[in-house]
Amino acid sequence: MWQLQNAVRHYPWGSRTVIPELLGLPSPADRPHAELWMGAHPDEPSVRSDGVPLDKAIAEEPELLLGPEVVNRFGARLPFLMKVLAADQPLSLQAHPTNEQAAAGFAAEEAAGVPRDSPTRTFKDRSHKPEILLALTPFEALCGFRPVEESLHCLAKLQVPELKPTIAALARGGLRAAIPQLIALSPENRGALVDAVAEAAAGFVAAHDPEFINTYRWAASLAETYPGDPGVVISLMCNHLKLEPGEAVFMPAGNLHAYLSGAGVEVMASSDNVLRGGLTGKHVDLAALIEVLDFTDGRVPVLHPVLGPGGLRYPVPVEDFDLTRCQLGDQAGTLTTRGPQLLLCTEGTAVLSSAEESLTLGKGESAFVPAGTPVSAHGPAVLYRATTNVP
Repeated sequence: MWQLQNAVRHYPWGSRTVIPELLGLPSPADRPHAELWMGAHPDEPSVRSDGVPLDKAIAEEPELLLGPEVVNRFGARLPFLMKVLAADQPLSLQAHPTNEQAAAGFAAEEAAGVPRDSPTRTFKDRSHKPEILLALTPFEALCGFRPVEESLHCLAKLQVPELKPTIAALARGGLRAAIPQLIALSPENRGALVDAVAEAAAGFVAAHDPEFINTYRWAASLAETYPGDPGVVISLMCNHLKLEPGEAVFMPAGNLHAYLSGAGVEVMASSDNVLRGGLTGKHVDLAALIEVLDFTDGRVPVLHPVLGPGGLRYPVPVEDFDLTRCQLGDQAGTLTTRGPQLLLCTEGTAVLSSAEESLTLGKGESAFVPAGTPVSAHGPAVLYRATTNVP
């Protein structure tokens, strides 16, 4: 077992308090702390307590650290990445590719000679990026497309003449027609549409009309930050999710989503492939986004945990990762799994014990445990455990 040193990413949308307080740093910090990365992603690998970056250690001893089943399924790499995400402002409207789409997009950009660190690069690696977000605080997000009939009502209620072509496209051809129609608008028409939508939405909020009030409130707010951005109108056609602490949501490939506010533990396939569709100052590749989007409409289920080995487990339909919340008491409990483990302590003090050693994790500290290592833990503490989901 090794305690880890982890990197913080300082994106403008991040919180100045959540991650600093978790890590015992001065709060509020002098700059936003958006994401704490734990894992072996080559862009920001954690460093073991012996000074070796985790990706390098795994490359040198993959079967010992990952286990033969994981190596056979994913190769000599840790297939998941764990983060603490803390958003004070909305993230971009985005989706992630399937493995096949990622491999094809990556190969095309490699062949075209687009540098991997270029701001206009779309596919950073060959992997898909399904993910789960488990709320640590009240958390709001746009996630997937709401039922089309509901979207039609939400748009029509605004009584904005500039919306008529979008409503007609949605009624005639569904989301697959409406989204490209919005994206294809000229900057001038796009600006007029977003301004009119924001004004109408703000009017319903001011009148305290309860129907769609959170959707309209966010649309008006997003329009202030991103004037003329079609993502403002697209947000009206997305499910608006409010998660309470302990609730989670799973985002499969193609799911259009945007985290709006709050903090959570996020576990995903180890990839940095993000296709943005708006609400951002970063590179937007609309053609690529349309190719990967899943236009299925309907509710997105909130995940509630089930009792599993070690704690409360959040089941996901992928093999790359698995997430469990472990509430540790004074009596030692077993945390052994077949796959490698990342353990993050968010409350209290956790003592991990194996046959050879023990390791103490305080709040904000994390550890890597090799596959199959017999390990027990006691607290009182709360641990979040990421491992693989290979049968």
